[in-house]
Amino acid sequence: MIDIKNPCDCCGCTACASVCPHGAITMFPDTLGFLYPRVDPVSCTDCGLCERVCQFNDHYDKSLNLSRPLAFAARHKDIDEIMKSRSGAVFAAASDFILEHGGVIYGAGFKDHFRVAHKRAVTKSERDEMRGSKYVQSDLTGVFSQVREDLRNGLSVLFSGTPCQTSGLGAFVGPKLREQLYLMDIVCHGVPGPYVWRDYLAYLEKKHHSRICRVCFRDKEAFGWSAQRESFWFENDRANRESPDFLYYHNISFRHSCSSCHFANLQRPSDLTIADYWGWERTAPTLNTDDKGCSLVICNTFKGKELFKAISDKMTVLEAALPDIMQNALRQPPAVYPKRVAFEAFYARYGFERTMKHFHLLGWKYECAKLKGRIFSLLRLNVK
Repeated sequence: MIDIKNPCDCCGCTACASVCPHGAITMFPDTLGFLYPRVDPVSCTDCGLCERVCQFNDHYDKSLNLSRPLAFAARHKDIDEIMKSRSGAVFAAASDFILEHGGVIYGAGFKDHFRVAHKRAVTKSERDEMRGSKYVQSDLTGVFSQVREDLRNGLSVLFSGTPCQTSGLGAFVGPKLREQLYLMDIVCHGVPGPYVWRDYLAYLEKKHHSRICRVCFRDKEAFGWSAQRESFWFENDRANRESPDFLYYHNISFRHSCSSCHFANLQRPSDLTIADYWGWERTAPTLNTDDKGCSLVICNTFKGKELFKAISDKMTVLEAALPDIMQNALRQPPAVYPKRVAFEAFYARYGFERTMKHFHLLGWKYECAKLKGRIFSLLRLNVK
């Protein structure tokens, strides 16, 4: 019987709940909306399947990995594809290939009112919602079983997600079905809480007196690829652009397990790893001069290498040296935010707006800090 005593020991991938043959495990949300397994002792037969399928440990399956991963800088040759994606459109190229060969795509999209959840796509138009960054942990409820059913029906499946999600799915489907499953993970810096995102949207709608009808986690059309600014469109036709540091860059609402991530290294649990290629200048100094986006691609398995080879004709590709691609998230997990526990406790008692103002993430102190940061950035540029 799986028993999570420390929240740092669970990534919320749902593999344990999905594998239980008696439906004895249900995923329940905490204060920030992160899901954790809860076992019904009456239904549980103590078969141990849930414990065996769990991959959130240092012994996750790496049996298919190449002896040394292969790294590349990549960018789609079609500028329209690049502008629809947040980096160099590698996910678009790979998913196009799978769809054109009769396969199925799973990736993070939106349900309800911009709630981030994994969805299934069998057409390119359905897949398009999965493009781009979504800085919230996605809901995987029921998805692993749906993937397994597709694989049992003989379909090829491309699943894109965080490394903890892909690792859990790979263990859940097992080695035989894994042959037709292509796993693609992202270089993840941590996942913010779903309820913080939900409450942030409600705060913006209250602030602007209008319902949000479109969101973009990274608006590179307005600000370029490297700016990392969010945009929201409202039903009253007003566009609002924010930079909510509390959601991602402060780590304050990350899942507890992010600080003990077992996948923050080059031994990835997926066939392919994709990311923004920060430091692309070292590998391809002319590839991204327009600041529209460049992807890092890491081929971790032979199957991943073959898939990337199959789509390379759609992209400009340059081999990269492993020392040149090392981002912080490939070296170590994100640091624990010093006030993470206090933040959650305050959030449970007082809710979104009061908590954000208390921790200086909204209000005049937050705005002053942002202005100070912009001034220092301009001074550094002038010095250079």
